[in-house]
Amino acid sequence: MSLSSRIKPISYLKAHASEIVRTLRDEGEPLIITQNGVAKAVVQDIDAYEQMQETLALLKILALGSRQIEEGRVQPAADVIARLRERRQTS
Repeated sequence: MSLSSRIKPISYLKAHASEIVRTLRDEGEPLIITQNGVAKAVVQDIDAYEQMQETLALLKILALGSRQIEEGRVQPAADVIARLRERRQTS
């Protein structure tokens, strides 16, 4: 479905809330709400929102890892595993 069909005025949201919720669940695509012709909000299904949040969290972890690699803050996996084994044995 094209993006232009996913843009609705706030009056449409007010008048068709239950229909919009069903459509969001069935189609999984967000709806852009406008006010006075300007995009003001995005409404989306909770499952799609949760998936997006998980994706963002993974991207943040990847960015952090990349930054640590660039800064040279890395250790060989074998060294880390050896230290963990030592800690486990002394506990």
